[in-house]
Amino acid sequence: MLAGFAVALLAGCGNNAPVEYNYPRREGNQPIPNPQGPRETVFGPGGLNFFGDDNSVFGGGGGGGGAGIGVNSFLWRASLDTISFMPLSSADPFGGVIITDWYSPPETPNERFKLTVYILDRRLRADGIKVAVFRQQKNGGLDWNDAAVNTETAIQLENAILTRARQLRLDTMEQ
Repeated sequence: MLAGFAVALLAGCGNNAPVEYNYPRREGNQPIPNPQGPRETVFGPGGLNFFGDDNSVFGGGGGGGGAGIGVNSFLWRASLDTISFMPLSSADPFGGVIITDWYSPPETPNERFKLTVYILDRRLRADGIKVAVFRQQKNGGLDWNDAAVNTETAIQLENAILTRARQLRLDTMEQ
């Protein structure tokens, strides 16, 4: 009852006058200017920039960061390209984590794999990627049991991702 009274009280506080918006027109890809001028924020001129600007270490200088994702874009795209044969369970471009669903190779149906790829850096570096490989084997029935994974498997996947990332970077530089 008290909540209903509070809602009714707040609803009566509004200004019921119609609001008219006048949107500026733009031509081509020109940005829409703010009629009030630069926006002032608590964080100073320009606001708070999580991804750096064109002059920062992270945003500029060919790091491949881009403003769209929070990790190195070359490592991100290379990771997705390299593990594209596996179904994705989750992909977080801001946190830099890609998780696949279980995948059974056609030649070994009693064995399945799952990957977690961590992109650890905004720069294209060899230590900027980490792959965790999980393996299960089917025992006689329908149950899956965890099985050991060869340590070289994760290293080979990391190397394949790094090789693809370098190719993507070179392709970008040649254009």
